[in-house]
Amino acid sequence: MPESRAPDVLLLMTDQQRVGCTAAHGGPDTMPRTDALLAAGTRFDRAYTSSPVCVPARTSLLTGRFPTAHRVRQNSTAEHALYATDLLDVLRDAGYSLHFSGKPHMHPGPDDFDSYSGPFFHDSGPPAEQGGDSTAHGAASSGSEVRDPVGFERWLRDLDHGVAEEPTPYAVEDQFPSRIVDGAVRALEHAPADRPRFTWVSFPEPHNPYQVPEPYFSMFEDQVPERATDAGVLDGMDWRFRWLHRLIEEKRPGFDRQWRRYRANYLGMLRLIDDQIGRLLDAVAAQDRETIIVVLADHGDFVGEYGLQRKGAAMPDALMRIPLGVSGPGIAAQVRDELVSIIDIMPTLAERLTGEIPAGVQGRSLDPLLRGEAAPAEEFGSILGELGYGGVSYDEDSRPPLHFSYDGPGFDELNSVTLGGEMRMLVHGHHKLVVDDQGHDTLHDLREDPLELHDLSGDPASQGVRADLHRQLVRWMMRAADDLPTGVYMPRTRPHNWRWARGPALTDDPGGTT
Repeated sequence: MPESRAPDVLLLMTDQQRVGCTAAHGGPDTMPRTDALLAAGTRFDRAYTSSPVCVPARTSLLTGRFPTAHRVRQNSTAEHALYATDLLDVLRDAGYSLHFSGKPHMHPGPDDFDSYSGPFFHDSGPPAEQGGDSTAHGAASSGSEVRDPVGFERWLRDLDHGVAEEPTPYAVEDQFPSRIVDGAVRALEHAPADRPRFTWVSFPEPHNPYQVPEPYFSMFEDQVPERATDAGVLDGMDWRFRWLHRLIEEKRPGFDRQWRRYRANYLGMLRLIDDQIGRLLDAVAAQDRETIIVVLADHGDFVGEYGLQRKGAAMPDALMRIPLGVSGPGIAAQVRDELVSIIDIMPTLAERLTGEIPAGVQGRSLDPLLRGEAAPAEEFGSILGELGYGGVSYDEDSRPPLHFSYDGPGFDELNSVTLGGEMRMLVHGHHKLVVDDQGHDTLHDLREDPLELHDLSGDPASQGVRADLHRQLVRWMMRAADDLPTGVYMPRTRPHNWRWARGPALTDDPGGTT
């Protein structure tokens, strides 16, 4: 490879993947290729999303900004993202060709990429011919001799975002991960050889509908982890959890009886994704180009915990924590336990590839951490998360007619009840504070209570911790305030955007350069 060419970048993103469902995180061996990839690089064991909602989280990934700053707080407002420079701008200016395949849910569109395969969503994709011929692809086949992508998508819509009780009666090659990897491989084959490449592969799975063909349907039936909780714990939790449970029960009476099938399908979907990732990694390896590979999810999934499916209530770690890892040239083989965020990816890549972090970016470069260097505890000992569509919070008895006035309400349209108002999360060490706009807060010890069932906010012995987390939350919320637009007077910054770090390696240059 010519020394003048920067490394390629491959971004692999899943949708709604909960931490703990892979062998690397203590679960079944669902993603062996991905785990092996990250075993040779850096895995962050305590990574969080900025928001447990698709578009706000993806906007944070691209801009390095919290939803408070980029202004996208629901899935219907991607085009209103506010920023000065996003990741695509950084890479394009650095000479990269840009390629996308998969689910978008973001402010850039097809014209912002050199090649674009999509859009794929949870029950629909582009015309099958755009995905190319994939009749021989996939590590396993459902046994179907005739592919029928149109029939498959019709079947997905009939499933209505639910849980399939039988194997999907369509070929592995019809599944979106297979078609998405087809598009990515085709992009790599036709991308300019003399330019570095950025390829974003975005899988709609394991987001619902929870379905998978054989052999994946049966693959984990005897390995389904037992639940630690069910709906019996909801009376002691935030009302938003009970509201969501009632909503799903009204739409799908007796839905929680499916929890084992739901979990088995979810794990099978992860293996299907991993097999397709393996196919893509083989194609990347065959080209013999240095490549930085980032693996992450946008947010988590209840996966049956608390008697709930998917997402849409409050900020438990089941929804807020995400898998995150980076592999490639110059990246140490290690597991890190710093508290990091999806907003840190953009400044990390920007600093590593260009040496600069754009104005308005709130995330911190993880590049020194990727090299194996120590991280300042003050900078990486806590992390902020946000949630809320704005307005005033509803309460448990709210039944807004707008959201119940039509037959068969969809879940996404109903999120505005549980996601109304504002919530903020602060994790520090092994404690977690969540506050809402009604003045209510909860405090949990994640080490002793990882499922956040025992609220310590009223515990006299915990008031010192509670007060400290409130102070740190205020500090983070000031950090999440927007420095844009830039003007004559430039804000003071520090290297790597480590605003709270101290030490001789960090300058106090009033010029404000990073």
